[in-house]
Amino acid sequence: MRQRLRRLRHPRGALPYLLLLPALALELLIHLVPMVVGIVMSFKQLTQFFIRDWSAAPWTGLGNYRMAVDFSAPVGQSLLNSFWTTCCFTILSVGLSWLLGTAAAIYMQDAFRGRGILRALFLVPYALPVYAAVITWSFMFQRDTGLINHVLVDQLHLMDEKPFWLIGDNSFTALVVVSVWKSWPFAFLTLMAGLQNIPRELYEASSMDGAGVWQQIRKITLPSLRPVNQVLVLVLFLWTFNDFNTPYVLFGKSAPEAADLISIHIYQSSFVTWNFGVGSAMSVLLLLFLLLVTAVYLFLTSRRRDADA
Repeated sequence: MRQRLRRLRHPRGALPYLLLLPALALELLIHLVPMVVGIVMSFKQLTQFFIRDWSAAPWTGLGNYRMAVDFSAPVGQSLLNSFWTTCCFTILSVGLSWLLGTAAAIYMQDAFRGRGILRALFLVPYALPVYAAVITWSFMFQRDTGLINHVLVDQLHLMDEKPFWLIGDNSFTALVVVSVWKSWPFAFLTLMAGLQNIPRELYEASSMDGAGVWQQIRKITLPSLRPVNQVLVLVLFLWTFNDFNTPYVLFGKSAPEAADLISIHIYQSSFVTWNFGVGSAMSVLLLLFLLLVTAVYLFLTSRRRDADA
């Protein structure tokens, strides 16, 4: 009798869904509901006059989207420049982070004295809070009192005068440096875990056949890490392209033109010019672009994986 009651109360196969229900509810509350609200706002002429009751803002249809993609107008042209700046920033940051993470993971593969301490030091940028780390870098990039100019100009004498790093064209270089410093430990940690699954016998056999270090990396390490790299590159791309904390803490509310990432550009369009409708339309366009890139990337990687199989 008790078994029958238990079956009626908990149908077979319902337990996994019941366990997932709290996570799904939080996901709906935190992500999906604001996303739907943002999409609705993108179709409204929502300015500072309707902040108290944004539902009363008049509908504008696709007007906000047309304004955002009108590249002959100032709004669309500035958005396009910000998009290309973000693309260049993402390529450099992801590429350098992956390169440094791969080199460090391969170097840490063999046991040597002090390897544990060096691993811990490599993971410090990943463990530090983002705001504390970026604020520290902003002090280091100060023109007159910063450590960067002190080392480059006063100690190494690589420059004749101290440059500005947080304004002008050098701001892009500063942003890339901070982003790479913050992201490469994650690549190092992920790739180091992937290297543990490569049998050591492959390296020993290739060494007996006369293969050098570079041949082992090219023929064994990189092909074996391909599944890990496929996920790692996609995650780094999404994190970097959407990065808002780094430029906001480093430059403030108004980033220089050379470092005007699309995330900070959307923030300025929404909370500085008080045009939340256009800012929401830009956010939706960014979401569609990231979804398209992710879908194409997953399709190409899965097709290549099927071809190799």
